[in-house]
Amino acid sequence: MNSSIPDVTSDQDVQHHEKMLECCKTTLSLDEARLGHLIDKINSFQVAVPSWALGTGGTRFGRFPAGGEPRNLDEKIEDVGLIQALTRATNSISLHIPWDIPKDATAVQQLLKQQELTIDSVNSNTFQDQPDQEFSYKFGSLCHTDDRIRKQAIDHNIEVVEHGIKLNSKVLTVWLADGSNFPGHHHFRKAFARTSDSLQQIYRAMPRDWNMLIEYKPYEPGFYSTVIPDWGTSYQLSQTCGDRANVLVDLGHHLPNTNIEQIVGRLLHFRRLGGFHFNGSHYGDDDLTTGAIKPYQLFLIFHELVTGANDKSINNPTVAYMIDASHNIKDPIEDLINSLENIRSAYAKALLVDFKALELAQKENDVVMCEQILQAAFQSDVRPLLAETRFRSGGSLDPISFFRAKKIRSNLITKRGKDSVATGL
Repeated sequence: MNSSIPDVTSDQDVQHHEKMLECCKTTLSLDEARLGHLIDKINSFQVAVPSWALGTGGTRFGRFPAGGEPRNLDEKIEDVGLIQALTRATNSISLHIPWDIPKDATAVQQLLKQQELTIDSVNSNTFQDQPDQEFSYKFGSLCHTDDRIRKQAIDHNIEVVEHGIKLNSKVLTVWLADGSNFPGHHHFRKAFARTSDSLQQIYRAMPRDWNMLIEYKPYEPGFYSTVIPDWGTSYQLSQTCGDRANVLVDLGHHLPNTNIEQIVGRLLHFRRLGGFHFNGSHYGDDDLTTGAIKPYQLFLIFHELVTGANDKSINNPTVAYMIDASHNIKDPIEDLINSLENIRSAYAKALLVDFKALELAQKENDVVMCEQILQAAFQSDVRPLLAETRFRSGGSLDPISFFRAKKIRSNLITKRGKDSVATGL
């Protein structure tokens, strides 16, 4: 564990964990070789934390800051470093420009190295007007009818890439709020064509070793139409840009009851799954704790990801995984730890699926057995396995208990103030 965070794990805690681990190994029929293999797999699955998730979010009705929130990029990096030290599950941070423009890129690089982190991706922001910009994005950005406004948005994305280059990032994420609220406002085909042209200009301006992730969303802030409402539109835009542009799937960016796992499988088949944003939702883009609302769906998504990774015929690019959440009433750090635990839990359970038996049952159309095989993995208790993964890599057996025992939030409030509010959302 990070030397700046003294361990509070007692011998009694370790002994209890070892007993639980032995029960887990017996229940799951794991010998030492299989256990080691699973731990290596789980340990290698790292999920980026976005800079904007380190403070409390809010709604149009209000915001309730937790206190001790990071006031600048350095403090955001320190908070992610803390989460990484506790969980060993997040070795990178994703930045949003202009919220996170580094004043000294060299100093930021040194801090990242100190915290054992890298920059996962850089995200552009054309869904808000910035104080120094000439034109407003009120009626769109990359899709706008005014070529001056489109150029402003294009130039902003290119600037974001330039900041990313200084921090050794190689991924640009583009999410657009472009859309309309009333019928007749948008010429659908022309708005799409303008967006496609704008994205191609950004794509051509990126270095050859950079990738673009194009995110989709069916509604909000536009409630009648969205220029990139679904994975098919994002896929088509990616195809038009080139091989280094791919689709980004956000769990909350779907209409209720959408079969997201099928979308993941389809994109893997097309070799166009470039990024994945984890969160939880009940109604729409709720940005709740990952796995808190629909844990079985999260497991099924990971089942698709694991089967895709095991299929040698699938040559999908490396997927950029990130949490994209907004913590309205939970402590932001505790909520991110919750999400990381649930994400790794779903991944570990997907690794336990008896793929050979499932494939045979699928060939024989044995519907009951297919479901039984998946349920057997999903209902497995993998918490001791995750704790052992953290423990072996220097993390905490119980990160939430550690966070509370060390009174870390209280210490952050003392250091940063009870009224400090994180930059960004």
